[in-house]
Amino acid sequence: MPPRQTDATPRPNTKGDFNTIRTLLPYLWPKGQVEMRARVVVALLCLALAKLATVYVPILYKQAVDLIAGGPGFAIEALVGIVLAYGLVRVAQQAFAELREFFFARVGQRAIRTVALETFQHLHALSLRFHLDRQTGGLSRSIERGVKGIEFLLSFMLFNILPTLLEVVLVCGILWYLFDVWYAAVTFGTIGGYIGFTMIVTEWRLKYRRQMNEQDQQANTKAIDSLLNYETVKYFGNEEHEARRYDSSLRRYEDAAVASRTSLSLLNIGQGAIIAVGLTAVMTMAGYGVQRGVMTTGDFVLVNTYLMQLYLPLNFLGFVYREIKQSLADMEAMFRLIGERREIADPVDAKPLEPGPGRVEFEDVRFGYGPDREILKGVSFTVEPGKTVAIVGPSGAGKSTISRLLFRFYDVTGGTIRIDGHDVRELRQRDVRGAIGIVPQDTVLFNDNVYYNIAYGRPQAPPAEVEQAARLARIHDFIMSLPDGYQTSVGERGLKLSGGEKQRVAIARTILKEPRIYLFDEATSALDSNTEKAIQGSLREVSKNRTTLTIAHRLSTVVDADQILVLDAGRVVERGTHAALLEADGVYAGMWRRQQETGVEERGPTAEQLALSAG
Repeated sequence: MPPRQTDATPRPNTKGDFNTIRTLLPYLWPKGQVEMRARVVVALLCLALAKLATVYVPILYKQAVDLIAGGPGFAIEALVGIVLAYGLVRVAQQAFAELREFFFARVGQRAIRTVALETFQHLHALSLRFHLDRQTGGLSRSIERGVKGIEFLLSFMLFNILPTLLEVVLVCGILWYLFDVWYAAVTFGTIGGYIGFTMIVTEWRLKYRRQMNEQDQQANTKAIDSLLNYETVKYFGNEEHEARRYDSSLRRYEDAAVASRTSLSLLNIGQGAIIAVGLTAVMTMAGYGVQRGVMTTGDFVLVNTYLMQLYLPLNFLGFVYREIKQSLADMEAMFRLIGERREIADPVDAKPLEPGPGRVEFEDVRFGYGPDREILKGVSFTVEPGKTVAIVGPSGAGKSTISRLLFRFYDVTGGTIRIDGHDVRELRQRDVRGAIGIVPQDTVLFNDNVYYNIAYGRPQAPPAEVEQAARLARIHDFIMSLPDGYQTSVGERGLKLSGGEKQRVAIARTILKEPRIYLFDEATSALDSNTEKAIQGSLREVSKNRTTLTIAHRLSTVVDADQILVLDAGRVVERGTHAALLEADGVYAGMWRRQQETGVEERGPTAEQLALSAG
């Protein structure tokens, strides 16, 4: 009887399943890799030889039984010969099966590695908009399940389902040849009925498994999102609120899981009944054959052995079928990620960015995060090489949008952005981003040590240059005061460091990058005034003779800029030096007076947040 099955999530989309398999095949037959292709051929040959040995074992067993059943006068030499052959064939059966795994293991793991790497690289190539829309928990789960799905599919479909089907054909052919067509017909009918029943009931159960998957992913996403925002949860005392949200998904998962499990019991009962009926029918036919004298005792044993040998892998067909369907669904989800269109892509004839002074031009730039809300409305300015231009303005004016467009996280909807006279849309993205060093307002660090996070600006840099960058960022002394120095772990997203410490690490890694263009987006917003003045001196030193674009809220940090642009509602409303703008007594002068009087910064949502919430 079949063992109790565990569950999985099949899908009813047969066309989609074939498309998924077709997408996977090139990874198993990689172009230009002769060794991998040779391994596939040898593995398939070993598979065939293993199955031939498997179906020949019962024939030798039958011959031994017939020899013994003939009476005590049988030739012992003949029996020993049959038994030795029986042992050798069983060894060959196992050996070819293991050789199949030996040769194919590299192929399977190479395919998994290639697909996973391709997915990872493609996700990094997708636009910022895609990553803002997707949730990290659900995305990571899709990749994890997809990779495991490939591994399961290769292990079971290629080396379980296909060999079992081959064995079924061979056994039916042997039974037809040795006895008559009815033995083959009953055997084939039983197998066909088992497969058909399994597929029909499994498809019916799909709705429960889909619900389980959806709720599992939602619960996982909510848990990760909540833990990543641990401090925010604590700030507002919302632990119970987060627990209720998480439990809501778990409760729906529980209901779907119970329905799935009870329907699984019905499937197991039906599968067992079909196998029992088929086995009883064929054994009864063999018994009548022996009684009529048309079959020997060895024939009866042969039929019994074949059926038991055949039904053993069939016992797992329901489990394997469901797992394969689940694997195909998971693989399809991952392949959909690979097929996600790149919003920002290099043109086929993209040009490299040649070394240059770093001149930045914005010409009548227009941009909106959605068609119904335009953030920048014809912004034009130029940052000459070696000069510093500051962009100031109220929250929501579009200041940070300018940095994202310069980095090509998005493309402009109108106008042109140029670096050294080249439209950034015509250049390779990696060259554009390699030419710019940014210190963002919201600093996020990798869950690694301090040294790694600073060296990330230029991973090949020697330790001496990493430490020099830390000194310029005024964080070297702090690092050396830590018990583990530069090897100190910063924790998830840098949570073990204060905001000012994280910001100084970000400044250090940008200094280490040595770009031709510096972009400071509220680069010192988390620092105290003394540290800020010291770091500003360092930033002026490292950015000397380099193009610098500064986005600031505190006007006191940009008074030395060669030119200050005042951005309001997506337009440049004023421009000039600090002294000239104060003399003009316009928007900038009003902002300056308010900040001098209150000494408090007004903060609000960014332009991106306003646009995304409006969309």
